[in-house]
Amino acid sequence: MSDVPQVLLAHHLKALRLPTFLRDHDKLARQCAAEGIDHIGYLLRLAERELLDREGRMVERRIRQARFPAVKSLDSFDFDALPGLNKMMVLELARCAYIERRENVIALGNSGTGKTHVALGLGLAACQKGLPVGFTTASALVHELLEASSERRLLRLQKQLASYRLLIIDELGYVPLSTTGAELLFEVFSRRYERGSVIVTSNLPFDEWTGIFGSERLTGALLDRLTHHVHILEMNGDSYRLKSSQRQSQIQAALQPQ
Repeated sequence: MSDVPQVLLAHHLKALRLPTFLRDHDKLARQCAAEGIDHIGYLLRLAERELLDREGRMVERRIRQARFPAVKSLDSFDFDALPGLNKMMVLELARCAYIERRENVIALGNSGTGKTHVALGLGLAACQKGLPVGFTTASALVHELLEASSERRLLRLQKQLASYRLLIIDELGYVPLSTTGAELLFEVFSRRYERGSVIVTSNLPFDEWTGIFGSERLTGALLDRLTHHVHILEMNGDSYRLKSSQRQSQIQAALQPQ
């Protein structure tokens, strides 16, 4: 019978979804007893652990739901390799106040300069704030929209996209869009106007976006919405990936026996 309270406590903690209470309550009780901490202090410590663990699980869930191709933080971005990038603006954006204001971010620059890394870093920062984030490439999103339209589930997909506080659309401009695809993508941007934030990365300057969407009218309307409340990151420079690859090759060559 002496085990009954323990069994019931474990059952109740599972039912209440308090896994950290269940895992730590006994060990922490002994620690608090040894330190002379009263029951209020014990419960406070236990509740703090539960809260921290719950926040950690929430962040992990947000990261999984965002479907990032890789988890990258701004801490690992080499700002020195791209001196033209406004580092202070990027770090300020990582505080996520722009998401609360429903503003957008557009990163423009040639291939390999770290636009995706910065977008992923800002997406991770938003997840750490507990905000729902979605990541996709422009071509993958258009393909998904076209498929959903043909299968009569477009409205459901549009609702899912609208549920993200931050939607990251990577590599806009790498693949030209069909007329229908361009119109569907425009609809995504239009629905988010002043309702949710977007991060867009592109290798093309704005004056070449007509080539992506195939229509001056559509491109003008899109840019009008995207740039109304926007932070623009200029990321032109030498290819970060190319320099990294060259540096690695030099290191390997230096390690080869003579």
